[in-house]
Amino acid sequence: MALKTGKGTDLFYPLDCSLLLIGMMGCGKSTLGSRFAKCCRMPFVDVDTEVEKAAGCSVSDLFSLYGEAEFRRGEERIMERLLNGPKSVIAAGGGSFLSERTRALSKQKAVSVFLDADMATLVRNTSGRTHRPLLNAENPEERLAMLMQERRPIYEQADLILRYKDENMFSLISSLMNLLNDYVRKNRK
Repeated sequence: MALKTGKGTDLFYPLDCSLLLIGMMGCGKSTLGSRFAKCCRMPFVDVDTEVEKAAGCSVSDLFSLYGEAEFRRGEERIMERLLNGPKSVIAAGGGSFLSERTRALSKQKAVSVFLDADMATLVRNTSGRTHRPLLNAENPEERLAMLMQERRPIYEQADLILRYKDENMFSLISSLMNLLNDYVRKNRK
């Protein structure tokens, strides 16, 4: 692994399949995913962005116009296309991994990593954001905690878990690479 600081950062991606980042909204899937992909010179794909492109409107509009169930069906189709596509770093939507079909396909086509950020990080990264329809509640922090409690058992089915709180991006990228390298070492045949 050639991990360097500064603009010349290049990493050797140790897997022969896609990397699927999952977790709660605000955990850093898109931010970490895009930077990690850049360091590894890999394509990066954000599922929410792909859903918006396919639908021609925002996630919030999709929720309000068609409801969550229809949004999830579209999200599942996008996930299937991405997981069957070329090797890339994929930032899943917060609810993408809730689909049993998506979880099964990810086991075949990717290595999934649950980005398990602490609640303070989630609250900080989601507060004041109007584009998160599931947090349009009287008490968004309470709603976030409830969603995490519901989703945690499913997220923990990921191949790997990266737990963190308030870390800088360089540290997170390094931790993710170490986690992946350990995974490769343990799973060599």
